[in-house]
Amino acid sequence: MAATRAADGRMPLIDHLKELRKRIILMAVGLVVGAVAGWLLYDPLLQALQQPLIEAEKLRGNEMTLNFAGPMAALDLKIKSSLFLAVFLTAPWWLFQLWAFVTPGLTSKERRYAYLFVAAALPLFLGGAYMAWLVFPHAIQILSGFLPAEATGFTNAQEYLSLVMRLLIAFGLAFLSPVVLTGLNLAGILPAAAMAKGWRWAVLIAFTFAAIMTPTPDPWTMILVALPICLLYFVALGFAYLHDRRQARKLGLDEV
Repeated sequence: MAATRAADGRMPLIDHLKELRKRIILMAVGLVVGAVAGWLLYDPLLQALQQPLIEAEKLRGNEMTLNFAGPMAALDLKIKSSLFLAVFLTAPWWLFQLWAFVTPGLTSKERRYAYLFVAAALPLFLGGAYMAWLVFPHAIQILSGFLPAEATGFTNAQEYLSLVMRLLIAFGLAFLSPVVLTGLNLAGILPAAAMAKGWRWAVLIAFTFAAIMTPTPDPWTMILVALPICLLYFVALGFAYLHDRRQARKLGLDEV
């Protein structure tokens, strides 16, 4: 049964909560299906994950190898890898669920703007993950430089995978920030004025995030990661400003 709406076309809070529960369940089902496909793609993924270690071994001359700590480690790694792949394989599905959750709370005119920004969510998420993938081999080469000559680098496979997962997913989600901010603005929760006042905090958070998530000590990698996130924030701010301006103009016309 369709959710009831208020006079202004928006959904009541209780319907939002029901819709949220529905979308979370659908996202979970999609991730389970994606994990099955991820299980089948485990071997190519493992080869790709080992490539930065192979490149660092060629560059430094130190032997670099993944180390499995116990008999269950390999199985645990395969399960985690499958779930990790599921996040990317099912990205169109769970991004659609986020879109479907936001749009029922918007008016028909607001949904037209949401379509454009949510359509950018998938390339933004994948673009953020790709940036992390580009940074990661560079980080491995820098960190392997601290190994003594002739030493062998035994890398714990589970810790290594956790690091890769954290980087790719965190960067992908960080690049989704303009979509989230735009959705909050369209829903009337976050006006452009508040975003404009908080731009310094946004920049600080972006650089703090980059400093935490980049495992290298050099500042250039941090700056390279933080700048696109800051740019995306100001893109969202520009849209929020245009949207709020149109809303104010509409209210002014209504009052005449």
